[in-house]
Amino acid sequence: MAPIKTCNAGMTTKEKTKLRKPVVEKMRRDRINGSIQQLKALLEKELKESQLTSKLEKADILEMAVLYLRDNLRPAAPRHSYAEGFAKCLQETLRFLSAHDRLPDSRRKLLDHFHPQERRADKHPAGPHAPFAPGHSCSAGGPDRLWRPW
Repeated sequence: MAPIKTCNAGMTTKEKTKLRKPVVEKMRRDRINGSIQQLKALLEKELKESQLTSKLEKADILEMAVLYLRDNLRPAAPRHSYAEGFAKCLQETLRFLSAHDRLPDSRRKLLDHFHPQERRADKHPAGPHAPFAPGHSCSAGGPDRLWRPW
């Protein structure tokens, strides 16, 4: 069937608006309903866990979406920076090496590799970053044997 062409030339702006208003309103409602259905599909897992009702109202779906977003967009607990984590790991490594390393040269090489500033702290263990007690070493087995953890 061919489209019907109507002549709007004789209509006033008020009449045109009156004719267009229901069509525009239907399009708006369709957009809202479509978006709510998409939200329902996205939140389906959350909805199953919290409610077992078969028919959810639009307001329920919107409330669930708001709660879900509020819970997931909260700022997480402050995380430690990479540098802080690296420094802590390095201190633990130094503490371990000072207790178990039989070759002080290998400890020096590790210090040079990981953190050149820690080398100065190793020379002056009384400083604030001293990871181990001065003069503490384990030398069982002699300097020739390399200690291995396995």
